[in-house]
Amino acid sequence: MLLVLHKPYGHLSQFTPETGSKWRTLADFNLPSGVYPLGRLDADSEGLLLLSDEPGLNSQLLDPVRQHPREYWVQVERIPDATALAQLAHGVVIVGYRTQPASVRRLEPAPALEPRDPPIRFRKNVPDTWLSLTLTEGKNRQVRRMTAAVGHPTLRLVRVAIGSFRDANLAPGQWRELTPTERAQVFA
Repeated sequence: MLLVLHKPYGHLSQFTPETGSKWRTLADFNLPSGVYPLGRLDADSEGLLLLSDEPGLNSQLLDPVRQHPREYWVQVERIPDATALAQLAHGVVIVGYRTQPASVRRLEPAPALEPRDPPIRFRKNVPDTWLSLTLTEGKNRQVRRMTAAVGHPTLRLVRVAIGSFRDANLAPGQWRELTPTERAQVFA
């Protein structure tokens, strides 16, 4: 079985709580027993998260050799210029590692997303903008580190696509099983 969950802000991509952690877990969503997350989204990130009870799917999706795309919508501080966008596209050095090339573009107009709870930091004199960033690798906190490396810290991060699969109608906290067609889109 292959499920998709719209993971809301404030939840870890695991079922067991960490001692002393303020974050909630996937146990809040009454998912079927035996499923586990394929990949992760940090507690302060939102969006599509796949879960399955099928062995081997993790490597099909996450092995860097496969270059499986994942698209994120990223709200960043200030307006990145062409140089910053080119740096993101060609790869930046984070934690001593050069990231693989990525697809990046400004989202204009900004996506119509539900406000986050709690709301993001707002500064009257500092503009922000939304980017679409598609990666084929998934290092720890990679998107946040990439945008910070080019001078545009991430304010909000939402995964909107895995492979060519999208589900804009899935509300935060909702989950469902993928259809055979959607499953094929995940691995496309």
